[in-house]
Amino acid sequence: MIMHKRLLFSVLVFLLLGSIALADDHPPVADPPDYRIGIDDILDIAVWNVAELQKTVPVRPDGKISLPLVNDVVAAGLTPMELRERLTKEMATFVQNPDVSVLVREIRSLKVSVLGQVRTPGRYDIKGPATVLDALALAGGFTEFAARRKITILRSAQRLHFNYDAAVSKGSTYANLAIKPGDIVVVP
Repeated sequence: MIMHKRLLFSVLVFLLLGSIALADDHPPVADPPDYRIGIDDILDIAVWNVAELQKTVPVRPDGKISLPLVNDVVAAGLTPMELRERLTKEMATFVQNPDVSVLVREIRSLKVSVLGQVRTPGRYDIKGPATVLDALALAGGFTEFAARRKITILRSAQRLHFNYDAAVSKGSTYANLAIKPGDIVVVP
């Protein structure tokens, strides 16, 4: 009977700890289907049953990729599914019922600048969905003079405010903002 109670208690503790670990105060950073292809990304393009049209291609600085038959196609700014649809239409002239797949092999277009009172200010490549905390970690953390509650993220025409202390405090519901390509994180 004692062994049974211990086992039951252990299972309950395990389930409780598991549910705490799964509870996340922060919203998801990004949904992969929403990823937009960017300059410098590496793509795997394949047309089923046409070996000559299976290529690994970089997205050039002009936002285009080069493929046999269709030459230059704009890829930057599209989702992989949108590019797949565009390539399917373009290749239909040359291949009967083309079954095209587009896979982002390597994300190289996500860049963020971290400036101000951080140990290593600079421009950093981000290899996938990331947050302000991730960007600050890439920059080596804060200097002793950093105003951690007054961080600003410059995004296009927006100025977003970020409070590091609130984001990392236990039980906080303060959002750890998702980084977008081209963001500038300023730590005064």
